[in-house]
Amino acid sequence: MKRVWKRRRVLAVASGGGHWVQLLRVLKAFDGHDVVLVTVNQAYREDADGRRVHIVRDATRWDKLGLVVLALQTLAIVLRERPDVVFSTGAAPGCLAVIFSRLLGARTIWLDSIANVERMSASGRLVRRWCHLWLTQWENVADADGAEYAGKVF
Repeated sequence: MKRVWKRRRVLAVASGGGHWVQLLRVLKAFDGHDVVLVTVNQAYREDADGRRVHIVRDATRWDKLGLVVLALQTLAIVLRERPDVVFSTGAAPGCLAVIFSRLLGARTIWLDSIANVERMSASGRLVRRWCHLWLTQWENVADADGAEYAGKVF
């Protein structure tokens, strides 16, 4: 008997650079679902392949005002989109999206950046308790931090 999957609303969130590239590499896993992208750079709209894209402020932990703005933007998107699943490769926008979405009942997945060779990122460590699936791309990090390892994106 063939299993039929329910179409889900997936919020895929990444900041810029390598986080964005890694997110794009795994989007095929969500084929057949309604995927909405959230990122920090208008130019990334070109990579969206017709998917809806929300642009948020890029902020770090050292930019307190920027984080407040980012948090409000992210919360508004989560409330508007009401995702069933949130998937993120980091950093701050993904962290906030995971936390807000989990509070609203969404399933949450974190895939830490391949750049974090020795330990999970600060954002990754922060969202650990909010994630249904907490992944690293390095076996040694999985062993040290307790994350799951399922391979590398690159």
